Parts: sequence; structure tokens; C-alpha cells
Amino acid sequence: MIQLPDLVVRHLGLVPYEQSWQQMRQFTEQRNPSTPDEIWLLQHHPVFTMGRAAAPEHLLDPAQIPVVQSDRGGQVTYHGPGQAVIYCMIDLKRHGLGVKAWVGLMEQAVISMLACHHIKAENRPDAPGVYVQGSKIASLGVRVQRGCTFHGLAVNVAMDLSPFTRINPCGYPGLEVVDLQGLGVQNANVEATGESVIGLLKELLADKR
Repeated sequence: MIQLPDLVVRHLGLVPYEQSWQQMRQFTEQRNPSTPDEIWLLQHHPVFTMGRAAAPEHLLDPAQIPVVQSDRGGQVTYHGPGQAVIYCMIDLKRHGLGVKAWVGLMEQAVISMLACHHIKAENRPDAPGVYVQGSKIASLGVRVQRGCTFHGLAVNVAMDLSPFTRINPCGYPGLEVVDLQGLGVQNANVEATGESVIGLLKELLADKR
């Protein structure tokens, strides 16, 4: 087994989107081949973010919610309290992974977390993310710079889902969005959910060594 630097997990609490975005970019720009990978677990104040490919027509009615043009992949999505946001600064070359394989690992970690709650979920080849009976419970957006990722995934835990009606989530008109609480998970908790996904993701990464 190849000995890799330890992966650092940080719990950052409730953070403005633009602050964490700039910190991710700075971390990625300054890292070197020996820098340990990091995963950040946090929540955001309400915000709509537009990916690099986002079409303006998918932002229907933002009302008073701020809109940020981001450098991640994907279309428009919403972040808010009650959602576990997991940002992953991973050196793909270190793990021998391509972008598609990395996205697959993130999706699998969420699917496995949901299976622990006896919820059957799946990914879709035409639309990154995780779905439960056709409704989206987790969104993904990735940026790769010099072989290293930043941004990551967001899992809906126990949140106000109404802002999603103000957009076409991830560019899909009429796409329904769900959270763990709405699926019957008692006492759904952002920290516990995030820790579970991160633990599973670390296991999947270790299996790739």
C-alpha cells in the first residue's frame, strides 16, 4: 500500500459562500505535491450559485437571495442552512483518479450513507448528483486545477427547500428536491450526516491506493 499524507478534515460551521470559495482557491493555488488533502464540512448562508456552464434562464426568481457566479462545474443550485456542504481539496494524481472517477466516488459515498438509513438512492449518467425516486438529494460541482480538485458536494439534510422552486435545479425544469428529514430520517443532523459521508469517502479513497 502506498503511504500518502494524512487527509485533514475541518469543521467550519456556518460560512458565507464567497469566503469559503476564496479560501478553497487560495489553498489549491498554494498547495504542493506534499500538501495533505483536506475536506471541509460546513453550511452556507442562503445563496444561489451559478456554475461555469449555468444558463441565466435557469435562475427564475432569486428574490432577496444573493446570486454568486462561481468557477465550479455545473448549472445553478441553492445552498442554505440545514444542508451539509462538503468541499474536497483532493490531489487526483496522488490517488490515480480521473475527474469522472472522482465524481463517482463522491456519489457512491452519499448513496452508501443513505443506504445506512435504509433509503435506496442512485446516480444518473446524464446528470451528476444523487437521486431518491427521481428527486435530487445531493448536488455535485467540481473544479480541477493542476490535477487537484476543489468545490465538492452538498447533501440536503433538514432545510427549507422552498428556494429550489426559484430555480431550475441544476438546469432541469421541474426537478423535485428532497432532504433527509422529508424522507423520514428522525433527528437528521448536518454534522452527523457530513461526518458519515466523509468517513465513507475516506474509505473509498483508501481502497483506490
